[in-house]
Amino acid sequence: MTGADYYIPAVALAVSLFFKLPALRHNWRDPLLRSVCALLVLAAAVFTFAAPPTIAAVNSWTGISNFSAPLVYCLITAFSASCLVLIVNWRGGPPERTRRVSRRWILGYGCVIVALVVLFALGEAPVERLRDLDTYYAETPFIGEMIVLYLVAHTVAAVVMTAMCWRWSLRVGGWLRLGLTVIVIGYLFNLGYDVTKFTAVFARWAGYDLDALSTYVAPPIASAGALISAIGFVLPLLCQHLADNWRAWSTYCRLGTLWRELRAAGPTATATAGVRMSWWSPAELRVIQRESDIHDGFLQLGPYFDQEQRAWALRQAVGSGADEATARAVADAAMVAAAVMASAADPEGKIIGSSQDNGLDIADGPRDLVRISHALRHSPVVATVRSRAAMAGSNLR
Repeated sequence: MTGADYYIPAVALAVSLFFKLPALRHNWRDPLLRSVCALLVLAAAVFTFAAPPTIAAVNSWTGISNFSAPLVYCLITAFSASCLVLIVNWRGGPPERTRRVSRRWILGYGCVIVALVVLFALGEAPVERLRDLDTYYAETPFIGEMIVLYLVAHTVAAVVMTAMCWRWSLRVGGWLRLGLTVIVIGYLFNLGYDVTKFTAVFARWAGYDLDALSTYVAPPIASAGALISAIGFVLPLLCQHLADNWRAWSTYCRLGTLWRELRAAGPTATATAGVRMSWWSPAELRVIQRESDIHDGFLQLGPYFDQEQRAWALRQAVGSGADEATARAVADAAMVAAAVMASAADPEGKIIGSSQDNGLDIADGPRDLVRISHALRHSPVVATVRSRAAMAGSNLR
């Protein structure tokens, strides 16, 4: 693997971290957000410092042969701990228990990091090895133990993560289950990395040469595992965000019939159609604005609302087999349609000046508005009310 194979994912992780920083600044006390940011920092650091050009540069800067080895091993160990802490916080539970388990993982892997540094200081590794240090020094006192220790710590984290995510995935569904399953697949790759590394090291101990497994096979497996695991962590959050946006845009579009119906009554019915919004405005804001326009229209049409008309439409909807929520929406839609036509027939606003505001009670918020909008377009009861109102207007003329 070349330096670019390491630096490209490092840059991608850094960009992800950049977009997380504003949220971290405003929600510093959120343990889940802190865990995500810590994982991104450590993952980017692992890819950056594990690249052969960086290894050579760090060794040169420090003047210590193979100084990068304990540095990279410590970063990998810290990254393993961050994954475990993230899962603990992501899974949730009693806050005190979550903090206690997180501290134990951090303390345990912190001790491993200290031990890695001590073992490197006690050993001797004078010949710089950029790609095959694990097998080259597998039989060197203290350095060999350092190599085995970081592999054991990484393996433990991979096994625990695989078991935790798999058990959790069996109890949940949707995007979260898919994300956990992807994480499990990623950590199976990480276990494959550990197996190939251990095989090469044990082969050295036994007098065989399987260095190629460690030098050429293990790094691509580790990169694939890291990429797949990162996708697993991001997938539920991304898909949930997309699902929320889809629901918002769907609500916005489904409210269109009701919104246009009220606009047809003239500027007074919708408070001049609300505030103009830019094309990049988020869907949630657009929904809020459209709901506000609709409620303004209801307020303006209040004097034209006929509760007897609504009661008749409600009986018709119930008689046709509609459930309570649908029947109420059909009745409201019929009253709105009749009110719009009555408002159009009263351009001088005589009814507004002499009537009380009957209002329209939306008990179920946005969902009722969507049902009313749907009924305006599709309900035969509303169509009947329109016809009756049109006929009444013709008779008056």
